[in-house]
Amino acid sequence: MNTSFRRILIGGLFFGITMLLAVTGYMIAGWPLFDSLYMVIITIFGVGYGEVRPIESNALRIFTILVIIAGTSASVYIVGAVVQSFTEGEINRALGIRRMMKTIESLQSHVVICGFGRMGQILARELHQGGMMFVVIDNDGDRTTEAAELGYLVLTGDATDEDVLELAGIHRARFLTSVLPSDAANVFITLTARGMNPDLVILARGEFPTTEQKLQLAGADHVVLPATIGAHRIAHMIRHPAALNFLDKNDGSSTLNELLSRLDIQLDELVVPNNSSLVGAMVQDVELQGDTAYLIVALRRADGKTLT
Repeated sequence: MNTSFRRILIGGLFFGITMLLAVTGYMIAGWPLFDSLYMVIITIFGVGYGEVRPIESNALRIFTILVIIAGTSASVYIVGAVVQSFTEGEINRALGIRRMMKTIESLQSHVVICGFGRMGQILARELHQGGMMFVVIDNDGDRTTEAAELGYLVLTGDATDEDVLELAGIHRARFLTSVLPSDAANVFITLTARGMNPDLVILARGEFPTTEQKLQLAGADHVVLPATIGAHRIAHMIRHPAALNFLDKNDGSSTLNELLSRLDIQLDELVVPNNSSLVGAMVQDVELQGDTAYLIVALRRADGKTLT
């Protein structure tokens, strides 16, 4: 229970006890229940009406003074707690946004995820589990709130807006993924991002095969067609039913590494620095040094060209 809510609860309890004792006190003085309750309410809230019944004894006057002090104090306490609750919420929200922006400003070689729909949520979860830093951009407040609650760095805005991409650190980012369900939006985001950062690796989603070329012309390095990939996998399962049990003992989210791990095989990528003893060595010699512990399946040169 947070502090503000506890204060509201304590104030409400104090106010309720004050009301109960005050009504009881007037009833002991011989007043009817309704008159006692009415007197307590107009006394505590300072309505200014006259006394319900004449208060002639000093004891009852002192009691009324105590009711005024206790009731007013309880009311002020509750109002203060409610105001504090709203104020603290706004302050914490502002501080949280400020901390998040400072974190985003310090990012280097991170990933920018445009769109936090079904595909964007899965992508963010996978990157989060892999320990990679990323920033989510979405113009839906409910989705960005959900992303923030998951601990992700998030910006609410239009990913086609250069200012929003600037806030996401587009010039320092290494990857940008545009996974919105709209092909037109993905093309526009790709075009905008490529103009802002020519070295950025852009991966874009396409709903229709005809969009793939448009995304590539806009500057996408890789285009993913979820419908096509899903159809190919289903067709593969139909053509190769013997492999169905092997491939489908998962929830549909297995990666290639997860499948290979069942055969005790791990696929990985290693960067060879310029001062490494492996520079200039023959592939077969490197594999012999490993004594069959690993197998080189491909080489990617500094210019990005892959040799298999």
